[in-house]
Amino acid sequence: MATVPATATDVRAAFVEGATTAVAICETALRRIAASNERLGAMLAVDGERALGRAAELDRRADRRAIGPLAAVPVAIKDTICTEGVRTTAGSRVLARFVPPYSATVVTRLERAGAVVVGKTNCDEFAMGSSNEHSAFGPVANPWDASRTPGGSSGGSAAAVASRMVPLAMGSDTGGSVRQPAGFCGCVGMRPTYGRVSRYGLIAFASSLDQIGPLTLTVRDAAVALQVIAGPDGFDSTAAAEPVPDWTAAMTGDVRGCRVGVPRRLLDDGVDPEVRKAFLAALEVIRSRGAILRDVELAHADLAIPVYYLIATAEASSNLARYDGVRYGYRADGVSDLRAMYERTRDEGFGAEVKRRIMLGTFVLSAGYYDAYYVKAQQARTLIARGLDAALGEVDVIAIPTSPTVAFPLGERVHDPLTMYLADVFTVGASLAGLPAVSVPCGFSAAGLPIGAQFLGRRFDESGVFRVADAYERDTAYWQVAPSGTGHGGRA
Repeated sequence: MATVPATATDVRAAFVEGATTAVAICETALRRIAASNERLGAMLAVDGERALGRAAELDRRADRRAIGPLAAVPVAIKDTICTEGVRTTAGSRVLARFVPPYSATVVTRLERAGAVVVGKTNCDEFAMGSSNEHSAFGPVANPWDASRTPGGSSGGSAAAVASRMVPLAMGSDTGGSVRQPAGFCGCVGMRPTYGRVSRYGLIAFASSLDQIGPLTLTVRDAAVALQVIAGPDGFDSTAAAEPVPDWTAAMTGDVRGCRVGVPRRLLDDGVDPEVRKAFLAALEVIRSRGAILRDVELAHADLAIPVYYLIATAEASSNLARYDGVRYGYRADGVSDLRAMYERTRDEGFGAEVKRRIMLGTFVLSAGYYDAYYVKAQQARTLIARGLDAALGEVDVIAIPTSPTVAFPLGERVHDPLTMYLADVFTVGASLAGLPAVSVPCGFSAAGLPIGAQFLGRRFDESGVFRVADAYERDTAYWQVAPSGTGHGGRA
């Protein structure tokens, strides 16, 4: 078992101190991508020429320290996030040739902070999936075991970080799509409070749920990256005006007196014994640092999966109506009239999972069913959010496993949507309530597969979440272990 501490913080420090150049750092990332991507399928587009040009510009800067907190750090961007001049497909045939004329706000802010974008990561089509098997361009493999899923929908971003292609990647989290892949791949995944990060330039799945968040090797790197991309944005009216604090200042390692809520009843049903054991061991690590563990009840938590899949599919049906072959994207050939063009374009352009969710969402929104399903789901969403708020009124953060199982084999659940959807049972609650949550590595199964623990906090209290996650990470070394087969050391 070898360690590879190639964090974004380390990369910037080496560049700022003159120990290396931005070009050398970029070339290393590109070599790592070339060495691993054929096996993993994590990257959909790599623009080495653009990245090396950007790195050369940074090397010409006189004052490296003034460049920014991500100076020379290679970053990969999920393919649902627009990047000017770089093909952005959302993992769909519909957008196979789409090259955005502008960059998302997060990309602009990353580059302003000195980051070097090396390419776009594979994902489930339109971010709809929990296994990264629903991309039109092929599945992503888990770096720890290529026969298993890396999680979804940001599986490409998680695999890229876990395999050390890059120290930082961006993902989007609608129902757990940053956190669940982070848990399956053994890296850190942060979903910020809804509205904390601009969604301008994010290809929409479910607009009341989508949030962009970082995937990294360490909690500190996640805090630094979120610091860069967070804040109000005139291009997105849902981006909150809430001040962005220095989250790293809260990461002192001191959690004495911090109240950590544990919904133990949720651990009783369907949680793999190895996951439960690793999670409970993580709680003891936090307790040993002075945190106070308290049992909490999450009212209506059992409704989270059905409520999420009613609301998310309804919003997806509305958002994806724009892909009709008229304005941009794929258009079917050989059609005789407008209706046939609509039907053929959407039938040929969308994959099976996207079609399934569009049909579910259209049904939910249809006359006669709107009140019975969509309105009722929104009412239940309010109850779920109130239940989490009530629990967070008694404690500072809530701890829960990221997923009830370790990464499952590719193909095992692809034809069983209900079982697939249950992989998100511990992540959708924070999404529905708009709460910040972070997944951190908390151990390995007997088969050597990563296990993740998740910390949820109050709205706009990312500081509290980072504080506990960082304190836990200080007493563990799981993040330092690299998968074998990456060329950077590993675990047998």
